[in-house]
Amino acid sequence: MTYMTPARGLAIVILLLALYCGLDPFKHSPIRGLPDFEVHKVNLPSWSEVPRDCDKDNLLQKSEILFENQVQGPESIVFDRHGRGPYTGVADGRILFWNGVSWIDFAYTSPNRSEICNPKESATPFSYAETEHICGRPLGLRFDKKTGDLYIADAYFGLMKVGPQGGLATSLATEVEGVPIRFTNDVDFDAEGNVYFTDSSTKYQRRNFIHLIFSGENTGRVLKYSPATNETTVLLRNIHFPNGITLSKDGSFFLFAEGLIGRLHKYWLKGDKAGTSEIFAILPGFPDNVRVNGNGDFWVAINCRRFMYSYLNALYPKMRKFILMLPIPTRINYMLQIGGKFHAAVVKYSPEGKLLQILEDSEGKVVKAVSEVEEKDGKLWIGSVMMPFIAVYHLT
Repeated sequence: MTYMTPARGLAIVILLLALYCGLDPFKHSPIRGLPDFEVHKVNLPSWSEVPRDCDKDNLLQKSEILFENQVQGPESIVFDRHGRGPYTGVADGRILFWNGVSWIDFAYTSPNRSEICNPKESATPFSYAETEHICGRPLGLRFDKKTGDLYIADAYFGLMKVGPQGGLATSLATEVEGVPIRFTNDVDFDAEGNVYFTDSSTKYQRRNFIHLIFSGENTGRVLKYSPATNETTVLLRNIHFPNGITLSKDGSFFLFAEGLIGRLHKYWLKGDKAGTSEIFAILPGFPDNVRVNGNGDFWVAINCRRFMYSYLNALYPKMRKFILMLPIPTRINYMLQIGGKFHAAVVKYSPEGKLLQILEDSEGKVVKAVSEVEEKDGKLWIGSVMMPFIAVYHLT
């Protein structure tokens, strides 16, 4: 009788594990079915450059949760010229308005809305991923307080605008230099009406944002739309996941967030440096939107803190691709990327780039993730594409 030795048993286990990883029978690998998926090295700032400041009191846990399960994935939060609102874009493609009593439909971006776009029972912010390219996905929002028009960065339908009465938004820009705008992310405008917005990738759309993160590619662009000429131009290109954008209080420059690098860039609009850009701040984590407050300071939404795992993955793309080829579900890969747990943070910077304040929920107990922070009347209105609610933090 032949007995199984420990060495032979271990060899069989290793062989079966290798077969399982190679075949991936349950199709768990995030890049399965993407034969053209490529990885790129991302040169992150060194650890010595990253701010170590933290909120030891986890003050974001004191936030008030509003509208739970009434709004799915509210990324951007705005108020109109009369101070009414909030308004927010949600995962099913609508822009909603809080009239003080209930949420009502205000606008939508897709001319192809049908029954498949209707709100779903027991929905989550991820329930609409398969249809958002049909139904629209409004991300960045900005009200023109003079005209009442609302500018919209729809991830799929490009730069859009809708009047004070709402309804179907009008398309302003869907391509530039013959290249489609595939992932419109955020928007702002200056006193002359010029509109500045970000296109996060020319390769990946929002429903594949996780592949954009895993890839590390840098086809993102910062764009300008001129209403006078109806032309769109490229201001900056080859950006790693450009995301939030906001003008300074005096309109002399705008900031935009480079998501995969974890930093803010300043682009000068006026003065001797007009038309040039420079690094404004290295962030303690990876950013989403950035918004200016009444004092001219900047609030930055931080998706997650920096961790050694993501740092090494950025520097060693071959290792990253090997890990992504393993039958590890996308959700687990993403959680590893953000440190194994949700960790929301918001930071405030002065107009000169000095870190002024940081608020966190390092345990993800109350505010799991942050896409945008809008300051109004002593409160921070906090939204996220990953949350089914809006959080409000009282500054005083």
